[in-house]
Amino acid sequence: MTVNEAAQFLLCRDRFAVLIHDNPDGDAVGAGYALCLALWGLGKSAVVFCGDPVPRRYSYFTAALPEQSFIPETILSADVASMGLLGDRIKEYATHVDLCIDHHPSNTGYAAQTLLDSGAAAACEIVYAVIKKMGAKITNPIAQALYTGISTDTGCFKFSNTTYQSHAITARLMRTGIDTAEINRLMFETKTRGRVEIERQILNRIEYYFGGRCAVIAVTLEMLEKTGAAQDELDGLTALPRMIEGVIAGVTLREKEGGRVKASVRTRKPLDSSKICGRLGGGGHKFAAGCEISGSLAEAKAKVLAIIEREIG
Repeated sequence: MTVNEAAQFLLCRDRFAVLIHDNPDGDAVGAGYALCLALWGLGKSAVVFCGDPVPRRYSYFTAALPEQSFIPETILSADVASMGLLGDRIKEYATHVDLCIDHHPSNTGYAAQTLLDSGAAAACEIVYAVIKKMGAKITNPIAQALYTGISTDTGCFKFSNTTYQSHAITARLMRTGIDTAEINRLMFETKTRGRVEIERQILNRIEYYFGGRCAVIAVTLEMLEKTGAAQDELDGLTALPRMIEGVIAGVTLREKEGGRVKASVRTRKPLDSSKICGRLGGGGHKFAAGCEISGSLAEAKAKVLAIIEREIG
């Protein structure tokens, strides 16, 4: 589906539920809420559904979407490469997605229609194009949401996925008067004391494999309980193991309730993160991907390492 076709599809529908993935990051939250705010601005009903609580740190734009009570008629997803990333809490909608808006090349095509641009640095770049094509006004909260998604998925414009289009779109968003310096401070320079303590603990326990080419860090439920840190305070941890000299595969494992483990994989050439996570039911980009694995932390680590070992050779 093209941007124009997606815009026309949305304009002809109503009562939207926008699904975003578990452990939502800035791009997922930004894309989901920007789309809902734009639809709401056009007089439609729209709500965001997520299997996990949306982190409080995004409240500077999420609070702009009013509470609404309705039965969804049109199911959308934003920044979701596969059904497995939606989790159990909203699985009733997973098999009925009418339109998926995504930028992951590993997208499995689970939706009835898909608007996919694997060259986009963030799903928010595609959502921006759809909002403009619908003729919706880019309000301050929408601009904040879109900027947040693009800036976080590009690592504040440091990652190799950053393009001319990324800068061009954010320049237009800045014209609305949003405080990008404050957003950058909140997203990249602010940590809770619990988060700092989590970092201290995991760095003291970091493990190396395959001649130091792979580094693994793990966040256990016990760590979260002792430090008081919440799951939604862990954004950015995935970058830590890949920062180490000589590491081409950084793995972050997060223990979750119910015998599940969230695995995030960050790689450098020649490894492909999406290929590694794809074998475990997940997906993502070439150098950044994720998946969710059933089992203990040790079992999840063994599964991920077995695949990385084959890829490293």
